[in-house]
Amino acid sequence: MKNYFLCLLFFAAACSSPADKEKEEAAENDLDAARSFIQAALKGQWGKARDFMLQDSINEQQMDAISRVQLSTAEKQGLWDASINIHNRKLENDSTSIIIYSNSFHKENTDTLKVVKVDGRWLVDFKYLFNQNAANSTGQTHQE
Repeated sequence: MKNYFLCLLFFAAACSSPADKEKEEAAENDLDAARSFIQAALKGQWGKARDFMLQDSINEQQMDAISRVQLSTAEKQGLWDASINIHNRKLENDSTSIIIYSNSFHKENTDTLKVVKVDGRWLVDFKYLFNQNAANSTGQTHQE
């Protein structure tokens, strides 16, 4: 009987629809989307990070470039074990927020993500991070 139950449970899990999986993985709010995206990226789980990313060609190119960066074993482990520190959350409107964060492995580095709500889903606009870094390095401020 126990084996029957396990087989039934496995079958039910295997038969879950992609829509069910999407509901499980969908972020409930902007902070949840940012945390899920950051945590997946820290762990090098690029496919999972893409699930929480706004899909456009620039974001895809940025993600492809980041995913190809070679890290030492110590760096990979440090990022894998890192916790996320949210420093600031600015709600621009009901469908856009700006999240300033760091991680415990690189405490001194803060980054900025834009999170947008598109078709009812909270997604990270990854290119905003690079726009912010470019503006900060030239002394300019980025306005959107």
